[in-house]
Amino acid sequence: MTGGRGRWLSEAREAETFLNPKKTARAVFHPAWVPQGVDPAVESLKKARIICGTVTAVGIYSFVQGGFAFDEMLENVLTASLVLLVVTPLTVGVMLFVWRRRAGHLRGMRTPLVNSLVLLLIFIGSVALTVTTWRMVSGLGFLLAVLCFFAGLWLTVFVGAGAVYVSGNFFGTAAVHRCLPPLLAMVTTWLVAIPDLVTGDLHGLSLTLGIVFILGAPVTVTGIALLEMRRLRRHHGIRLGAHPATLPAPGSVPPPPSYPPAGNPYAAGQQAASYPPAGNPYASGH
Repeated sequence: MTGGRGRWLSEAREAETFLNPKKTARAVFHPAWVPQGVDPAVESLKKARIICGTVTAVGIYSFVQGGFAFDEMLENVLTASLVLLVVTPLTVGVMLFVWRRRAGHLRGMRTPLVNSLVLLLIFIGSVALTVTTWRMVSGLGFLLAVLCFFAGLWLTVFVGAGAVYVSGNFFGTAAVHRCLPPLLAMVTTWLVAIPDLVTGDLHGLSLTLGIVFILGAPVTVTGIALLEMRRLRRHHGIRLGAHPATLPAPGSVPPPPSYPPAGNPYAAGQQAASYPPAGNPYASGH
């Protein structure tokens, strides 16, 4: 478990750099206290999970119904953000209860938990500001409308890039436990999709297509997240139910070898050869 206070911005920021919304998003939404990835395979799974999670947040229905609906995308992102505001603290709270029952203490988690909450609030505030800015464009005079238009463009790119980063580290909760990001991704995508199934809102699609498009993203995210947690458990000894203080450091659990080592493993001081010795290994004096 990591996550000291330290500095927030992931890179040194010059004043002119803040004009680039993508670089600003990386500095803000991928802070320096977010732990690095444990191995390339987990990072690849994380990228696939990010793509599927983004599809859920943006809404694939806009494309299916013929054309990209920008207003609907903003509403979907805002709705997903409000779901995150409730789901993330609730899910983390459940896991804190589980860890407390197993280890009896939660020492050392306060700082990363507070940092994660601050990151969540910054993202939700950015989404709300973006939606508000775009809605103000049509109700202002020409000069103010132009200023709001460019501000809305900057904020849209900023929030879009930020969504990619927070989907990967899920508001820095990996600083608390490595399995929290995939767990939160599963819970969030299902809670975004379930209301449409319960209310029967298939967004104008047929029953079959509606169910496929509604369940496609959460089912895919769940499968990828489970693979991610399986990789963390088998290759790094990181289990969701284990208290973060009891987990091994990343890389301390070596992965099982894909093939047995060559040579005699019992010979003291003998370096294993890359190929088996020729001849009869049991002949005397050989």
